[in-house]
Amino acid sequence: MLQASSCVVFDLDGTLADTSGDLLAAANSCFRAMGVGDQLGPEDAQEALNGGRAMLRRGLGRLGPVDEEVVNRWYQPLLTAYADAICVHTVLYPGVVAALETLRSEGRALAVCTNKPEGLAETLLRALHVRDYFGALVGADTLPVRKPDAAPYHLAVRQAGDAPRSMLLGDTETDYRTARAAGVPIALVTFGHEGAGVSRLQPDALLEHFEQLPELARQLLDQR
Repeated sequence: MLQASSCVVFDLDGTLADTSGDLLAAANSCFRAMGVGDQLGPEDAQEALNGGRAMLRRGLGRLGPVDEEVVNRWYQPLLTAYADAICVHTVLYPGVVAALETLRSEGRALAVCTNKPEGLAETLLRALHVRDYFGALVGADTLPVRKPDAAPYHLAVRQAGDAPRSMLLGDTETDYRTARAAGVPIALVTFGHEGAGVSRLQPDALLEHFEQLPELARQLLDQR
């Protein structure tokens, strides 16, 4: 098998798929179990992408001072609730599959590098029927460090075939910092929960729709 000349590495939450609905539902199940009712709504979608503990802190903060012991106590129940209903509201962003097909047909390796725990990311990608597109999946717990450390990114590229050129597609400052640490081009999507506000980070490119990704990859990977 020939080595791919380049690799596109994807973040997952907020980049490949809108996962906020199921994340918020898992957090709210914890708040209901506490006896305080739902504390998070659609307006908290961005916080959902910051992880389980961030959601717990947001909801608890609406009730009073946040006790980190309570956050830690409910973190595992939140993960369990999420795992039990990981793909109820979650959907791929429009055009993802077509873009993956085109990138693969052009000989590019594909990988996922996410701060979601690896097992949950594996389950979700399979539920969305896109796992087989990716030659590698690196999650928050694959290594002792996570994004924005560059090590998970480099591991994803190596496991996907160790292409000499690569880029990251993400939606947050964490992704931006990861790419800068790794010394690779970064494109940020404008259809995530921060929207066009990601332009403040001055990435190498902005992606408004997945149909633009193959051409953007050519610009960032083939014309440099």
